[in-house]
Amino acid sequence: MIDVEQIDHIGIRVTDKDRALAFYAILGFELFHEPDFDTVVIIKNAAGVELNLITNGVDTLDGKNVLMDLATKHPGITHVALRVKDMVLVMQTLAVHHITITQGPVTFGDGQVSVFFRDPDRNTIELRADMSPEKEQTIPGLVFYDPKA
Repeated sequence: MIDVEQIDHIGIRVTDKDRALAFYAILGFELFHEPDFDTVVIIKNAAGVELNLITNGVDTLDGKNVLMDLATKHPGITHVALRVKDMVLVMQTLAVHHITITQGPVTFGDGQVSVFFRDPDRNTIELRADMSPEKEQTIPGLVFYDPKA
């Protein structure tokens, strides 16, 4: 058995490096390294979470995400989920930057609250926070998660 210790980084293919860097900066990520031998931009946040933006994406589906927007359910990684501390602040920040929440805020009945949204290349991002029942009551528009939504 292989003993995996943690996730090291997540690779996200994008079509426009500058647009992606600007978007992920809203989530607290900054340029860490850009090698000259590959089409990757390594970004990290203050907590050390690393994303690799693969900058060779080509949009062949007219802005659709093959895993999330097509009727056929292709295998693959459907979204990236990142842990946050303050869901109210997350929702306010997304609104200020005109980032549309595509699902949520939702509760899973286990003390977890999430919002889902898309990056400029339609990759799905989930931000999730631990919430006590009392804190859940402070989340405007909170509903129970519907997997069909």
